[in-house]
Amino acid sequence: MNDKIEQIAQNIKNAKRLVVFTGAGISKASGIPTFRGKDGLWKKYSPQELSTLKAFVDNPKLVWQWYNERRRLIKKAKPNAAHHAIAKLETIFKDNFTLITQNIDSLHKKAGNQRIYELHGNIFEVRCMRCGQVYKDDKIYEERELVPKCKYCKEGSLRPNIVWFGENLDRDILNNSMKKSATCDCFIAIGTSGVVQPAASLPKIAHDNNAFVVEINIEYSGISIFADEVILQEADSILPDIVERIY
Repeated sequence: MNDKIEQIAQNIKNAKRLVVFTGAGISKASGIPTFRGKDGLWKKYSPQELSTLKAFVDNPKLVWQWYNERRRLIKKAKPNAAHHAIAKLETIFKDNFTLITQNIDSLHKKAGNQRIYELHGNIFEVRCMRCGQVYKDDKIYEERELVPKCKYCKEGSLRPNIVWFGENLDRDILNNSMKKSATCDCFIAIGTSGVVQPAASLPKIAHDNNAFVVEINIEYSGISIFADEVILQEADSILPDIVERIY
């Protein structure tokens, strides 16, 4: 294993353009449950009930109650060693580094990353259903405040600025993510199931354009079949070791 880690580190070190792609698995060590693991949130709640536009229109208070609790949980969470290792990669590669995440928890920003494409939005942003204004909002709302109103138009109901089931990803963010994946020469996928499209296509795009693809995950995924190297281990335990060898 030590030789394998050293070889992976050398491939990353030799890269001219690096893309890191993260999913829910990277935040598990920070105390945030994954969606599809054995303790995943979808085992307790139905996404059709809580994460669709129809659900919000039908029962906005119920949806906000759930996202309120998720905000409460995420605000307490701190970046783990894997998040900090990725932040170090950005300091090494600078303008030649891109982080693409499916996560909505802002832990990469807390760790220090700046070049981030948030494919699925951010739980600490809101969007007005009436005027479309998007702005930062990390408040934990009291029960009497649900559903919150827009601070700009004063009338529209706010929703979390998250891509829900059945909604399209932001076109610019997706296009830029695909472009970065197609032009990198090293792509690291961490803690993602590789099944949620179109995000799951990104490592395949990198592979098809001759990038060296590394997967770090606790189990095999849809990415494993075409990854050049697969490490079945928790990211917070292995990624810092890899990054230390790059310095």
